[in-house]
Amino acid sequence: MKKRISISALLVSIACIAYSQQRTTLNLAELAIQQKLETVHRSIQDFDGAGYKGVRLSEEGREGLVWIKDLVFSNGTIQLDVRGKDELQRSFIGVAFHGQNDSTFDAVYFRPFNFHAKDSVRRIHAVQYVSHPVNTWKKLRDDKMTNAQFEKEISNAPDPNGWFHIKVLVKDKIVKVFVNDRKEPVLTVQQLSNFGSGKIGLFTGDGSGGDFANLIIE
Repeated sequence: MKKRISISALLVSIACIAYSQQRTTLNLAELAIQQKLETVHRSIQDFDGAGYKGVRLSEEGREGLVWIKDLVFSNGTIQLDVRGKDELQRSFIGVAFHGQNDSTFDAVYFRPFNFHAKDSVRRIHAVQYVSHPVNTWKKLRDDKMTNAQFEKEISNAPDPNGWFHIKVLVKDKIVKVFVNDRKEPVLTVQQLSNFGSGKIGLFTGDGSGGDFANLIIE
């Protein structure tokens, strides 16, 4: 006997498929003007120039976040254009996801000042995954079991003073990080947190600001 499927159930299934494949492009400058960004330890300024329209985060002490209001992310991709600078220990820039509050979240970020460092040890600290508040960069680096697993060098790294594109793929507790148009990830890690969903935000490290534009969630 064939199993009958009601029209309403079919429509719900179609809606779920459509939602799971939804692609959302966000203009950060407009979100800032509309006060749809929630800042933590940072001030923001919208800008429009040189082909990019986005926001600039101030350089201040402590880690800084800018949460996108009313946006929840589980699995999928986060894409973003970012710009830091080639100044030692003054540029940590990336994206936070699965945020539960201002101190509990996962993040992927870059250290542009290490992109082309002559010191090979510094170069392997170019891209980093963390899971706060437990698995900080220092804990992951100091622990012999996790050292060098959650941060990597970027071969043929971008200009540390220029814009570059990042894509973070989160799927089945695996996080993959891509730079510009590369087909292969520059970092692949097992997600350390148990959170399946949460807020999305812009991330900057202690003392760092940065520029962000063209946020795409899929």
